[in-house]
Amino acid sequence: MENAASNNNERITIKESQKILDVKCAMLNGSTLEQVMMNNASFKDVCITGLKIEDANLSDLEIKYAQLGGAYIHDIGMPPEGHPAYDPNAKQRPLKFENCDLQGSTITDCNLSNVSISDCNLSGMKINGIEVTDLLKAYQQK
Repeated sequence: MENAASNNNERITIKESQKILDVKCAMLNGSTLEQVMMNNASFKDVCITGLKIEDANLSDLEIKYAQLGGAYIHDIGMPPEGHPAYDPNAKQRPLKFENCDLQGSTITDCNLSNVSISDCNLSGMKINGIEVTDLLKAYQQK
């Protein structure tokens, strides 16, 4: 790995091929994967800052023990009308966030119908500018 900053990095092209890659202690900076099927792939103890995933089926994705500070997650859901994979009968499967530190995060222009929040610290959390703890107190006083 001594020459990791060198411009003489070997470029490997795998095209229209079926392979299983077993990569360990490697620097793959600047790599591109396009039109790739990687079902059941695993990434462990990796640094992939700046990673972009676009137009991807990430069903059953599990992210564990990850630092996501600064992550920008947007336009998530089923393919929209006009997309080649659009299916008007398809339903988005629910997502599950568990034991996550989301303090200071923002949720904007999202469909949160039937979302359940339980056993969470809601201090300072606002919905449309209204403190959730105040809403809960008002509800409990009814």
